[in-house]
Amino acid sequence: MARFTAQDLLACYAHGVFPMGEARDDPRLFLVEPELRGVIPLDGFHLSRRLARTIRQDPFEVRVDTAFDAVVALCAEPRPGHPETWINDPIRKLYSELFELGRAHSLECWRGKELVGGLYGVSLGGAFFGESMFSRERDASKIALAHLVARLKLGGYVLLDCQFQTEHLSQFGCEEIDRTEYKLRLSQALRREGDYLAAGALTGAEVLQAISHRS
Repeated sequence: MARFTAQDLLACYAHGVFPMGEARDDPRLFLVEPELRGVIPLDGFHLSRRLARTIRQDPFEVRVDTAFDAVVALCAEPRPGHPETWINDPIRKLYSELFELGRAHSLECWRGKELVGGLYGVSLGGAFFGESMFSRERDASKIALAHLVARLKLGGYVLLDCQFQTEHLSQFGCEEIDRTEYKLRLSQALRREGDYLAAGALTGAEVLQAISHRS
């Protein structure tokens, strides 16, 4: 059987499908197309006042694409209440290949030489598909998400797909849309070409300004 490649994976995303693994040590992949999809409207991203103040203080050095494989590995680590992960070895290899193709990106929060939070996802057209995030210090993943939203807005993206709505993501404005509406938004996004790196390095103040600006 032919190997499922990074190009195959991009084709899946273009059709509204994404992969998951059953468990860390299970080498199989399965493709998911949920009836309800979680998305964060880029012009409807919510920040609490406390988190906005924290972002303005720039508590971490925020970098882009400097430790992609490390971010994926840390997202796959067990954490309280979540001892298992869907990020198995085949998924890690596929996303590493996408990173080499310039189609996957990481956003990282650093405290000195320590990677303390971050996220990764896939860029295709004007859509960004958020895959997973992690945090080892308070607010690190939340700050990474805020930086991501600002970067996407400045880079011309129109869709932030977060796969499933969760209680955690709901605080940022994540909403559920049905499959038909999702495919319409995805089709519109794929007609554009977002630039993940266009924004360069952003300060916390610049992130807040970008988030508050309506497209």
